[in-house]
Amino acid sequence: MNRKVFCAMIAGCILGVSQMPLEAAQQLSPKERLGKLMYEDVNFSFNQSQSCQTCHHPDAGFADPVNVNDPYNNFVSKGADGSSLGGRNAPTSAYTGFSPTLHYNAAKNEYVGGMFWDGRATGETLGDPLAEQAQGPPLNPVEMNMPNIVAVVEEIRNASYADLFEKVYGKDSLVDDPLSQLDEATVFNQFGDAIAAYERSAEVQKFSSKYDTATLSVKERRGFSLYKEHCSVCHTKQHKISGTNATVDTFTSYRYANIGTPVNPHVPLDEPDLGLGYTIDDPAQDGKFKIPTLRNVAITAPYSHNGYFPTLQSIVEFKNSGLDGVVPEVADNISPLIGNMGMTADEMDDLIAFLMALTDQ
Repeated sequence: MNRKVFCAMIAGCILGVSQMPLEAAQQLSPKERLGKLMYEDVNFSFNQSQSCQTCHHPDAGFADPVNVNDPYNNFVSKGADGSSLGGRNAPTSAYTGFSPTLHYNAAKNEYVGGMFWDGRATGETLGDPLAEQAQGPPLNPVEMNMPNIVAVVEEIRNASYADLFEKVYGKDSLVDDPLSQLDEATVFNQFGDAIAAYERSAEVQKFSSKYDTATLSVKERRGFSLYKEHCSVCHTKQHKISGTNATVDTFTSYRYANIGTPVNPHVPLDEPDLGLGYTIDDPAQDGKFKIPTLRNVAITAPYSHNGYFPTLQSIVEFKNSGLDGVVPEVADNISPLIGNMGMTADEMDDLIAFLMALTDQ
């Protein structure tokens, strides 16, 4: 395949209560409401059988409920045709709105930001990687399989919420028949923008877990200490909430890492998945994938980019001590943090208890 250019919240959490529980029940803005309607609309798939929500459902922590319900047999999502399989596990769409535009951090010699496991929705085009990500699945032949942008725009024009679209993006923005290519591109960009607005809303980014709203148990607090020791290098990022003095932790650094995940024999590929190495033409990025959030991690199985790990226990054990005799999919650039944590079985149990406390209510 050709390459394609493509710390933890410690202060204020002594008892495990985050600095700011956000109200998830706040009313959606018109743009967020429009984005939700589009997010749930199956008409953006070729045979009207799949929406964004199909593979990123709130009942499954905004991951794929089919995979969550049987992570031992379902590793990646099926496309709208009911048979096509992608090569990667569908990650949660929650807490993705904080990811910056893909960029190189020279001080740390690493890439940060972007969307998708490989960062290919860089944000360079729209200034928003999340909006660019939302444009991807409808046109992907193994996902929603729409033939082109024109077909997506026509669905918007014919939708029951077309009036709401014009309320958000301007009167008569959908009127001309046919729309010019420039107008079609504009509407398609607004499609991505609205879905991204919904995904950034408090309905998706709830911050309503036990960690955010209550006091952790003794076991969970022990797990929190282990998280700070072993996990926070990769899985932490504090954000100040606009207009407030509050901060929240999204439990991801938006960076990329190769954790040495083995090949998943149930996800056949012609060659090893290089992840960020497809997006950035640099062998030093081969095998690196976007570091996911730990929020809702207990309800978003399976784990890693190819769904190799069916349970939280299995991926914690792997990160703690590795897998003897198992060959990684990409043997280069593996993080030295993997397989050398030295936790006991009881300590891993405590860590998992803390991770379960990150589940939104």
